[in-house]
Amino acid sequence: MSFQSAFNPIISCEDDGLIIPSVRAWSLQKYNYVGRYGEIYAVTMKSKWNLTYIDLFAGSGLSRIDNTNQIVMGSPLIALSIPTVFARYIFCEKDPEKMSALKQRVKRLFPAKFNKVIFIEGSANEQIDKIKREVPTFINGVGTLPFCFVDPYSLDLNFETIQSLGLMPKMDFLILLALHMDANRNYKYYIKEENNKIDKFINSTDWRKEILESNESFVRFLADQYKQNMFRLGYKVTDTFQQIRSDAKNLPLYYLAFFSKHDLGNKFWKIIQQSSNPQRKLDL
Repeated sequence: MSFQSAFNPIISCEDDGLIIPSVRAWSLQKYNYVGRYGEIYAVTMKSKWNLTYIDLFAGSGLSRIDNTNQIVMGSPLIALSIPTVFARYIFCEKDPEKMSALKQRVKRLFPAKFNKVIFIEGSANEQIDKIKREVPTFINGVGTLPFCFVDPYSLDLNFETIQSLGLMPKMDFLILLALHMDANRNYKYYIKEENNKIDKFINSTDWRKEILESNESFVRFLADQYKQNMFRLGYKVTDTFQQIRSDAKNLPLYYLAFFSKHDLGNKFWKIIQQSSNPQRKLDL
């Protein structure tokens, strides 16, 4: 199966005076993956389903590449830029200033799609029930096929949040797992009994004994635990991780982990991996 497209997810913009967080250059890889998967999913599924795009850490809509003058669209605006129109877009953002900027940018840049967007202010971990209620089961008698992008800055992502959405019959995920830039760097803090971040991240309180008794690295252990959790929700977990590394020193940073319950979704993901800039898929 092949897929040809002229859509470029890296979309430059002008400074509009609203908040624009700085990101590192390797974020362009992340934007490329989410945009290209969003497009292949939309183009191939639009005739059978109503499409819903969910962004749990939406941000302000624009990002400034660190140490440059380049400003690009972030994931929510990339999703809106995909030529195939989704039936609904759900954007969740905790920071009120970023949410305000995102609303203004959506209204200005995509006025025809503004009424299709649901804005939910607050932490995705705390607002997940509200987010889930906004995902329609049917629209005009046609079933909904949701795609959820999850882009936290750290491990501040409760697995119960993913589980709540993942228990729905059809829900594809692309999740940023900060296993190197957060978990590995902060192991000495997370291993302490009083720290519950990993407990929430993998939904387990017994992991300390398991990691101390195993020969696995902390990164591999967490990756395996996450895969097992997703497998129990009915997801296929073969070859799902795409590693993102730093540009200058080529150091591992995080993984984009794709999860689908259906072979076709995983086939789409492999197409995107193979046609993007080569990265090591899983180097734990």
